[in-house]
Amino acid sequence: MSERALREIVDLCHKHDVLVSTGGFVERVLVQGSEAVRQYVNECKKLGFDMIEISAGFVSIPTDDWLRLIKLVRRSGLKAKPEVGIQFGAGGATAAAELQAEGTRDPNWAIAQAKRFLDAGAEIIMIESEGITENVDPWRTEVPAKFIDELGMEKLMFEAAHPDVFAWYIKNYGADVNLFVDHSQIVQLECLRAGIWGTKSLWGRVVSYKDNDEGNTKSE
Repeated sequence: MSERALREIVDLCHKHDVLVSTGGFVERVLVQGSEAVRQYVNECKKLGFDMIEISAGFVSIPTDDWLRLIKLVRRSGLKAKPEVGIQFGAGGATAAAELQAEGTRDPNWAIAQAKRFLDAGAEIIMIESEGITENVDPWRTEVPAKFIDELGMEKLMFEAAHPDVFAWYIKNYGADVNLFVDHSQIVQLECLRAGIWGTKSLWGRVVSYKDNDEGNTKSE
């Protein structure tokens, strides 16, 4: 994609108050050294990105180094979005059997890591789906529950690579749960949030209650 085309997309998003985030390309940059990482962050800033995803599904990096990356991104005036997961080697086209052979991390370790990232100023934590709802049978539904119980929903975004997955999240955690989906699924997801689409278990059953007077009620 040309720089001109990219800038047009970024400008269009900003026109509609949409933040623009990178994907997980930083993993490729990390293996090229710290100077390449700094150049990458500066280029993202120059192109108008608002947020940089800091993922490490395919590389091993100490948590303290991850914290340095978050600080670098924030010093550059951008928002940091670290990606946390329980499956090493997640992403790409890795076969389910290969991922299973890798094993999974302890969810409590991943939660502790996410807490440190938030304390360092991360804007939001992306929860990688592999090992939770992707390439695993049955789904490990207790993992997102642990994250939400420890960190709340506001600072978490769950990867939901399939309509069945984002329907499950909305069914269990409501229409306001933060979800990362493919761009081709945006209309389907937003119709589900609005309660105007869904399978038998969700059709017409997704509701919200917002009290505009909350906090303004006077007691006599």
